[in-house]
Amino acid sequence: MVEKPESVPGQQQEYPGRTDAMRPLPRDEMRLYEGKGLLEGKRALVAGGDSGIGRAVSVAFAKEGADVAVVYYGDAEDDDAERTATLVRAQQRRCELYKGDLAEESFCTSLPGRVAQDLGGLDVLVNHAGTQAYQEDFTAIDTEQFDRTFRVNVYGPFWLTRAALPYLPEGGSVINTGSVNGLRGNKALMDYSASKAAVHILTKSLAQSLAASGIRVNCVAPGPVWTPLIPATLPEDKVEGFGEQTPMGRKAQPDEIAPSYVFFASELLSSYYTGEVLAPIGGETHPGT
Repeated sequence: MVEKPESVPGQQQEYPGRTDAMRPLPRDEMRLYEGKGLLEGKRALVAGGDSGIGRAVSVAFAKEGADVAVVYYGDAEDDDAERTATLVRAQQRRCELYKGDLAEESFCTSLPGRVAQDLGGLDVLVNHAGTQAYQEDFTAIDTEQFDRTFRVNVYGPFWLTRAALPYLPEGGSVINTGSVNGLRGNKALMDYSASKAAVHILTKSLAQSLAASGIRVNCVAPGPVWTPLIPATLPEDKVEGFGEQTPMGRKAQPDEIAPSYVFFASELLSSYYTGEVLAPIGGETHPGT
């Protein structure tokens, strides 16, 4: 699984980005991963499951025996979503696709019920979808950008989790996606970093609130991972050499991050874990994670 360091050339895409336009292509199909039935018969909703980490998580869940609902943003991601569905179905698991804006409360509120009806239930919710906008000048971050960042990254998980709770059984799992930037900040992603810090604390608070119900709430906070969001949201010169600042000297691939989600989704592996923020960040160390 460990890649030889390969430097990323400068490149940019239109938001939200496409996998097939990335150079080099990411490893996001879990080709070397072998499931052990850890999620046999489970039903999972993966918000942002069309590409990158979300695709790898969706495929890993399928290889572990789960049916998967993949949620994605817009028409530009249709091809990526269909590719993810093909990979899930190749494991003889169901995959349903749902397209919509997770910054809209009405979409988030109705979605878990639709998924539970289509898949016959809901056992795992993965709040992975996120957005970011590069801006080095704090005073240039306007209210529209700040609001959009928080609506997608914080309100979306809040709305989805609230709507999913009536369907999640004892032993169910909610997994949020945080970020290394939510642990230590980022001077060019200030609103994004603040939103991910909010996700970390929301995770810990919800875990305490839901502990008695038997629903576990955890968070995966990755470092630099090579996904379509990177060339779609960072300047070309910041994409060049992406991830080489880490102690390991390289970016992560989505396939390397997805097993963390399997760990939190599986009651067998993580039954005594709740309120945790697991940080696969390439060797950085941060207190309190």
